[in-house]
Amino acid sequence: MRQKLLIALFIPLVVTAGMAPAREDLVLAIGGEPETGFDPMAGWGSYGNPLFQSTLLKRGPALETLPDLATAWQLSEDRRVWTITLRPDARFSDGSPVRAQDVAFTFRTAREAAGPLDLSVMEGAEAVDDRTLRLTLSRPWITFAETFYSLGIVPEAGYGPGYGRAPVGSGPYRFVSWSEGGQLIVARNDDYYGKKPAFRQITFLFTGADGGLAAAQAGAAQMVAVPAQLAGAVPPGFHSIAARTVDNRGISLPFTPPREEAGRQIGNAVTADPAIRRAINLWLDRELIVDVALEGHGTPAFGPADGLPWGGEAPFARDGDGALALLEQAGWLPGPDGIRVKGGTRAAFAINYPASDATRQALAETVVELLRPLGIAAVAKGGSWQSIGRVMHAEPVVFGFGSHSPYQVYALYSGRLQGMEYLNPTFYANPEVDTLFDRAQAAQSLEASYPFWAEAAQHYGMAGDNAWAWLVNLDHVYLIDNCLDLGPLQVEPHGHGWPITAGIAEWRWTCE
Repeated sequence: MRQKLLIALFIPLVVTAGMAPAREDLVLAIGGEPETGFDPMAGWGSYGNPLFQSTLLKRGPALETLPDLATAWQLSEDRRVWTITLRPDARFSDGSPVRAQDVAFTFRTAREAAGPLDLSVMEGAEAVDDRTLRLTLSRPWITFAETFYSLGIVPEAGYGPGYGRAPVGSGPYRFVSWSEGGQLIVARNDDYYGKKPAFRQITFLFTGADGGLAAAQAGAAQMVAVPAQLAGAVPPGFHSIAARTVDNRGISLPFTPPREEAGRQIGNAVTADPAIRRAINLWLDRELIVDVALEGHGTPAFGPADGLPWGGEAPFARDGDGALALLEQAGWLPGPDGIRVKGGTRAAFAINYPASDATRQALAETVVELLRPLGIAAVAKGGSWQSIGRVMHAEPVVFGFGSHSPYQVYALYSGRLQGMEYLNPTFYANPEVDTLFDRAQAAQSLEASYPFWAEAAQHYGMAGDNAWAWLVNLDHVYLIDNCLDLGPLQVEPHGHGWPITAGIAEWRWTCE
């Protein structure tokens, strides 16, 4: 009811605003309303694009590195000191200049906030002068450079407790107003130093996919993000785009035998067996999972970074006969009900998913059905993230990740991060993997680190420990007005935020 009311109120507003065919304003219904506001310290922009704030560097359509606030960046020979030169013409939307002091303040504040970005190794951030920044690390840590692409820079003088709900930044758009749960209005920042976007004003609707689709059908929105279940509901005058992503979904497979540690249950007697983990990976028909659970709107996933230069895991063919033979040889033999048993342990476990997520529910239920002929009795179990948090170290969970940074791989497989919140929930550990991670982190550049991350995949992935069963990479499906040209799209990360807006300066209205 609330969504319908918001749309009913909004449609006449669009019409009376006189948005003619050669429009300069856009209305988007692409979700992503942040609970904590538009504050980079609380995670805004860590997936996708911060929009209001500039970053030191940015990525182009092919994920190539491009300058943003930074014009030069250099890492010291001991890999511990970054020296960064800033452009001289950047200004915040309140008119004040962007100085190295603001950037240093942003990095220090983000470290103290302990948000989702990898800042723990930063020892210091200081302004050498107004245009020169020095960042000092406690040890070589090349994935620290990911913060250059994702940490939005805030003004030292203008940052405070209410910043997230009225942000000031130096990005391509400036904040106008936000009605939480309703809409956000932003205006082009005419003082922006980069390429000026074509659209004077953009309104983001937070009405859900159904509400956004209704707005598009009524002519009140020009782009809508929809789940797979609504991908075929293309309004007249629209077309659909399926953006390629590394927004993956996979099933965690607890790695160790069961034990209790600090009051929590860790490990699983079934998934601790490497034969079970490998058999699951060989058995699952990922193409079928895409067709059934995603209605075709995705691609099979074989690792957490498919197609990225540090991913390392190649697609592999399903081998059902090999999976059956592997379990037989490992002593997992069918019981009277067809479920396999070994040493009194029955091949049965729950697959947890957040009950509010229809896509993860469909994935869990599909996998349950597929595993039954293998002789594994899985059951799909929906719950809150709070309830999942109590069992996620001992039972499989349908998780979702996907990042433009190899730190995502580190967070999933580093033995040093076992069970730290949602990091390495399976308690996976392999000394060879940790050694390769150390070599990657000590590399002289992100590009130089890629071979080490890729080699580690040969140990944690299908060729080695089969530590996870990766299932699919979701397509990000957008229904777009035929007159709106988005230009080239990036491979998008996990769907938090607005990754589609990374190329917003290239968007054009093509109709007159």
